[in-house]
Parts: sequence; C-alpha cells; structure tokens
Amino acid sequence: VQLQASGGGLVQAGGSMGLSCAASGRTFSDYAMGWFRQAPGKDREFVAGITSTGSTYYADSVKGRFAIGRVNTKSTVVLQMSSLKPEDTAVYYCAAARYTTVQAMALTGAMDYWGKGTLVTVSS
Repeated sequence: VQLQASGGGLVQAGGSMGLSCAASGRTFSDYAMGWFRQAPGKDREFVAGITSTGSTYYADSVKGRFAIGRVNTKSTVVLQMSSLKPEDTAVYYCAAARYTTVQAMALTGAMDYWGKGTLVTVSS
C-alpha cells in the first residue's frame, strides 16, 4: 500500500485544519487506518485510528477535537482537526495495517505501511 498524506501547513491556535491520506496499491477497505504524529524531539505517538468497518479510537489528547473518517470508494482517510493547540504541532503520518485493532494500533504503533508525513504547525 502506498500512502500519500496532504493538507498540512500553518494555522493559528484555536483554528481548524484537515488532513487527507490517499492510498493505492491494495484493497483499501481491507485495512485499518491510523494517524500518528511526531513532534520535534519527541517520539512518534498515536493520534486516531479507524477500522475497516468504521470504528474509531482517539488518543486522549485529541478526543473531542479531532475526527477521523474514511471513504473507501476513494481509498482515502481524513483527519479533521479543530481547536488546535501549539502542542499539536508535529509531523503527521498516516499508516495502514491489515490485521489489527484500533486499540492495538494505539498501544503498539505497529502498522504495515507508512506514508511520508505532512507538517502541521500551530502558532500561539
């Protein structure tokens, strides 16, 4: 699976931004999808995940502010971010896994395929 994330950029604190990840190469609907992020000087962390059937799971730090969704007919997963904070500044990565749960995704970060990241910068 090839993954291409887009939509990053600069936004002011309190603002909103949407990220998109286009997948190709395999049957998209077979895969659970996740968004992860890595802030400068920090380890990569789980942000949000969605199963092939649409069940979602979020990191506590983004719950209520971020929403993940997928459109299987377009092989796309999106992350809508609102009420952004400076601590949300990071490189955001989308990833795919064939056999996982969103909880395992959050705990282990073990995914089969990773896209190149897109930088989100939230200014204060």
